[in-house]
Amino acid sequence: MYEEREGKSNRTLSIYSRLMNGRVINKAEEAHRFCVSEKSIQRDIEEIRTFLDNQAATDGIPNNLIYDHKVKGYRIEESEDVMLSNDEILAICKILLTSRAFSKGEMNSMLDKLIDCCVPQKNQKLVTDLLRNERYHYVELTHKQKILDKMMVLGEAILCQYVIEFNYKGVQGHREHRRTVEPLAIMFSDFYFYLVGIMRNIDKEKAFANPDDTYPTIYRIDRMKKINVTDEHFTVPYKNKFEEGEYRKRIQFMRGGELRKVRFKYSGYAVEAVLDRLPTARILDEDEGTYTIEAEVFGDGIDMWLRSQGDYVKTI
Repeated sequence: MYEEREGKSNRTLSIYSRLMNGRVINKAEEAHRFCVSEKSIQRDIEEIRTFLDNQAATDGIPNNLIYDHKVKGYRIEESEDVMLSNDEILAICKILLTSRAFSKGEMNSMLDKLIDCCVPQKNQKLVTDLLRNERYHYVELTHKQKILDKMMVLGEAILCQYVIEFNYKGVQGHREHRRTVEPLAIMFSDFYFYLVGIMRNIDKEKAFANPDDTYPTIYRIDRMKKINVTDEHFTVPYKNKFEEGEYRKRIQFMRGGELRKVRFKYSGYAVEAVLDRLPTARILDEDEGTYTIEAEVFGDGIDMWLRSQGDYVKTI
């Protein structure tokens, strides 16, 4: 009796697993596979359908087990409400391609998985065709480093507050240095992913242009080598918790530094582009199309952006 129950359980789980992986289940084929009657397979299917209905009620996961006359078998029909629409998946894929943040292999793998898993099968060719040219001409960044294998390692260290160690050579560095860091956040800006963290065991007088700078240090993740997550925990008081959303509003080109206020006059064509670029910006005055704007920012990245605007901007 035990062996009979175990055989039935294994059979039902096998059918369920294949259904959830997108396979079509034919009763006659399954009966032959397991040497049972088609009635036994039908009972298995009804048990799976009941389980899926209960799962939808308790967990909100709407997977319907239906008989598809076209393929003459049972399959799972996912609710399209939980699938990404054509518009949504196309927007996400376009943003990914424009970011250029990943190697070509990583990019192609992610796009394929997004389309296979998130787009209804009937729409997959349409989305694939719309992305085909941009994927073909995709140019990966010159560092050609894989990023994805570092992301969760760093993410878990941030979440669990583990001190990390890694080798690092900055853009202007001549050799690698071993860094010990309390990781606080992962951020993305202008092609690159960055780790924001508090550096340990460093002579600020020698290493920093401003030794009194208490704000986190920023590292490009593609330049981080030999990452080691230690067993040492660090703690950050809640009042000092790093808020990457607020930090993001005040930093340009991921160039850190002290918090400061800048004020400038803008006479270009689209002041809304300035306000979008600088989330903390506010218009103080407007005179015949020339705007006086003030913004709160970190570091000198803002100076790079202001210079890029040419004669449209004059600092005050």
